Amino acid sequence: MPAAVITGASAGLGRALAAALVRREWTVLGTGRGEAALRAAADELGFTAVPGDVTDPVHRAALAEAAGPRLDLLVNNASTLGVSPLPPLGDYPDDELQAVFRTNVFAPLGLARLLLPALTAARGTLVSVSSDAAVEPYEGWGAYGSAKAALDHATAVLGVENSALAVYAVDPGDLRTAMHQLAFPGEDISDRPLPETAVPAFLRLLDERPPSGRYRAAELLEAVRP
Repeated sequence: MPAAVITGASAGLGRALAAALVRREWTVLGTGRGEAALRAAADELGFTAVPGDVTDPVHRAALAEAAGPRLDLLVNNASTLGVSPLPPLGDYPDDELQAVFRTNVFAPLGLARLLLPALTAARGTLVSVSSDAAVEPYEGWGAYGSAKAALDHATAVLGVENSALAVYAVDPGDLRTAMHQLAFPGEDISDRPLPETAVPAFLRLLDERPPSGRYRAAELLEAVRP
């Protein structure tokens, strides 16, 4: 039975991916900072909850230990938007800017580095959830976007350095999530698609294992629509 670690598994895209893999009879270890929400999701969907904050090296080590010597998939999904409403980059509070990079760059890179031996043993797949803000300069999105750009590049380097693995940065598109709502406080974002709509794009990567690189879910979904 293949095994996966998914960060940010209690809600949004992480939860949707965990649900899809469980339906495929994968063993899923899901982590997240909100213990109650994570355990509720794990009980409902059937994955193993490992609560904690991925910015904590001790928690990352616990995840690596729980994953064991072989791992088929790591999805670095957990991230933070930062300050809401979104301030200009020049006015961004230093401590909040550092927190964005800790969560969106250093934590996923740290976890990936710890799990590389287990992923390599299984010739597995590493996925970093990206954003169009990583490549497009949107006003107010400087902290989040630059952090995702850094994660994209780190992910690309891991792909070049680890040829046995499939390594992807994936832009899922605008989704109806709590984090996306924070970017637009007081606005109605119900026109955005639910996270579940992006899941087939990720499954296509797992099924077809194209070359390592950066992919957009919208483009991957075009090939799976009837």
